Amino acid sequence: MSLDLMKEKGVPLDRQKFNWRDIVQAPTSKLDDDAFTRVRIILMNGIESEALRFQHACARMNKELQLALAQVRRVEQHQQTMVNWLLPADLSPLETTIGFEQVAIEVTASVAQHEPDPYLAQVFRFGLLEDFDHMYRFSALMDRVGGGDSNNLLQSYTDILPGRPTSVEHRAPEDDLRKPYDRKQAHPITKLNAATIMAGEHQTHDYYMTIGPMFADPLARQLYAEIASIEEQHVTQYESIIDPEETWLEKWLLHEAAEIYNYFSCLTYESNPRVKAIWQRFCDYELGHLHFVLDVFRKHEKRDPAEFLPGSLPEPIEYKSHRDFVRETLAKEVDLRARGSKFIPKEEEKDDSPSVVYREQMNSNGSPSDVVAAGYKWKPGTELADETPDIKRLQKKIA
Repeated sequence: MSLDLMKEKGVPLDRQKFNWRDIVQAPTSKLDDDAFTRVRIILMNGIESEALRFQHACARMNKELQLALAQVRRVEQHQQTMVNWLLPADLSPLETTIGFEQVAIEVTASVAQHEPDPYLAQVFRFGLLEDFDHMYRFSALMDRVGGGDSNNLLQSYTDILPGRPTSVEHRAPEDDLRKPYDRKQAHPITKLNAATIMAGEHQTHDYYMTIGPMFADPLARQLYAEIASIEEQHVTQYESIIDPEETWLEKWLLHEAAEIYNYFSCLTYESNPRVKAIWQRFCDYELGHLHFVLDVFRKHEKRDPAEFLPGSLPEPIEYKSHRDFVRETLAKEVDLRARGSKFIPKEEEKDDSPSVVYREQMNSNGSPSDVVAAGYKWKPGTELADETPDIKRLQKKIA
């Protein structure tokens, strides 16, 4: 099933209403709901957060658009709240972190496989292997601080294995910039992919910067600091693939199209009927936003939005395990490094290159991601199967 963006008008902006009880609905279940329901909730919170971020930036630069932006933004605010509040209260910050990394792995894997531009598909695979390693490091932290098994949340959809080591992901800024797509020639899915992954990574960065200082464990605080730095690099990478020559209104329309695309993808795969109804509602709301902005676009730019908007939505993001693709990518590309906008084998990275110098400085007193995973290897049921040192000592004393 496809969706015609021009024919489907959705719910008009002036009919999009909320109240507080409507906004704050019953949360999902940490363990009873499918893990991909949580993946979709986290991603859509990031998509809505990006909508607000972009619209505020646009308003600061365009006086004549401020009212229209404020009208749409108020609804986006309430949509983000409703989505984000679907996460359960018993989901700890570290468990939420595991969810964030599952989003980064599975959504990026789907995007990478459907990206028609070979270079940009490589960009997505490059970032994927770094997020894959972050999942491993945070899983090691979960085992360290409480003996927890992150697979209880991942539900065996996503592997818990090392990726490109986080300690070697640190790069100089000039090695995080990629070549942008050409706004006049790029396939519509390319533009939607870039907006989607950038939004997800930006949300992850902001979350880690907020949560990191709330841990008491010094190593946990350092690990969040280290991985938040990589997430900033990822935001730099993904925003650099977007053509900077797009006008403000062109970018706004593409944001709205990306929101429709993502809600439609969630709707296609959702297994929780109550959450599915929310995806449907907000897909209809975003169609209303798109047609509201189309009117603003035609008024100010006086050109045909069909120049860059897809007539119908591409195939939705696949919310399923991409284990085989991730493993294949890991085997082939784990040792890639970045030099400028290109990717090179690690053997070609010179000792005096900007990224090596930067990395050695940042790791000069050790890498938290290396320390936290020292000796760690995931196995199922650690909190049930393992005897902790305290229990072993107690058993020995009793004997």
